[in-house]
Amino acid sequence: MKRILCGLDFINNMELIFYLVHTKYGFYSIRNVYDGINMTGSRLRQKKVLLVIDDVANVEQLQRLAGKRDWFGPGSRIIITTRDEHLLKLHRVEEVYKLEALTYDEAFRLFCLKTFETQKPREEYVHLSQLVVKYASGLPLALKVLGSFLFSRPVDEWTSTLERLKREPENEILDILEISFEGLKEAEKEIFLDVACFFKGEKRDHVSKILDSCGFEPVIGIGVLIEKSLLTVCEDNKLWMHDLLQEMGRQIVRRQSPEEPGKRSRLWEEADICHVLSQNSVSD
Repeated sequence: MKRILCGLDFINNMELIFYLVHTKYGFYSIRNVYDGINMTGSRLRQKKVLLVIDDVANVEQLQRLAGKRDWFGPGSRIIITTRDEHLLKLHRVEEVYKLEALTYDEAFRLFCLKTFETQKPREEYVHLSQLVVKYASGLPLALKVLGSFLFSRPVDEWTSTLERLKREPENEILDILEISFEGLKEAEKEIFLDVACFFKGEKRDHVSKILDSCGFEPVIGIGVLIEKSLLTVCEDNKLWMHDLLQEMGRQIVRRQSPEEPGKRSRLWEEADICHVLSQNSVSD
């Protein structure tokens, strides 16, 4: 999808582009990526800049936009956001800040600002707001999506929404989270789904032995999932993931066969296991 610039965004981008390509002798001729790289380095070398490179997916993006430190003047700052920590290592980034989930108080304030346009909900919404914040588990994406959805809705619709979330998470949240999953190799996808369905909270070494017997090369596979922030390791060496990431993984498995559990690749709920065994409906 193309991004359409408008208003101040458009004006500011046009000003920057004009500055980069315009000189007192005329305009730079940019025929390819390498011309653009050379132009950036020569035009900004003496400038103190703040450069934000958002949602980086491959190291070439960094090499082309911020390949060397001497492209920019002293005091410049470059901020990079990415789902893949390994890209930062490849680009020799000096300082890496891992974004943690919001605390409960931070999450509550964000949700209230999005939903009520104030930091405190009305009395009849206090308990319901607490339940929504607990469900989001500190994930800003979930807080914003649910806050927008619940904005100006009556109490009974809030209650109904919370009941629905127990069975079926909001698609907009899962669709965005699934972007990281789709970028994985097949073996890494299998490991992620196994942890989501069976091994969250289990010892890393124990899980690795099981996955190794399945031919998934868990040492590198789990390492990649950690770099992409899809898995974390607790102090006691247990594998962990955000509740909504776990639900995303389980939803992916459910979609393999919504009506017939026996045709899914994994079963973890007692009711589905009993259904498959009683109906003898497991597939090859």
